[in-house]
Amino acid sequence: MQIEDTALPGVKIITPQRFGDARGFFSESWNRKRMEAHGIDLNFVQDNHSMSAEVGTIRGLHFQAPPHAQDKLVRCGQGALFDVVVDIRKGSPTYGDWVGVELTAENGRQMLVPKGFLHGFITRAPMTEIIYKCTDYYAPECDGAVRWDSCGIDWGFSGQPILSEKDTAAPALAEFQTPFTF
Repeated sequence: MQIEDTALPGVKIITPQRFGDARGFFSESWNRKRMEAHGIDLNFVQDNHSMSAEVGTIRGLHFQAPPHAQDKLVRCGQGALFDVVVDIRKGSPTYGDWVGVELTAENGRQMLVPKGFLHGFITRAPMTEIIYKCTDYYAPECDGAVRWDSCGIDWGFSGQPILSEKDTAAPALAEFQTPFTF
């Protein structure tokens, strides 16, 4: 298993080893014991799976506030997406900074998104599936979003993105009052 640090402390890119043959491949996408050996001690309680039919679909930038904040481990099950994380911890030296990585069904990479960070993605292929683990249950009263185009992210897409009503109406980062502290 390969674990890479990013420019945002705590945000990691994890690439599990794949064992392949003529039938396809096998891979462990999560192994608590192996992760603990690398200092990653998380208790996942919920798995989520979504599919976006069209290229250029943006989902995000989302977070879940305390007391139900979530760490997430995100991967692409089918297709391709550009996954983005933004630091929203008040007082953090990297507040407002972002990192992004291509996650595809082929490359098997995963993004570890800690509490205190926004998460979002844009699809690069049709019928793209994202699968992610969470350390807390979904709590609608703690659900929040920041507008996708307010953080200086280069999404690598020149067309008009496909957005939900929630994501279209989300406040800009400059107007946002974060519930997270560094």
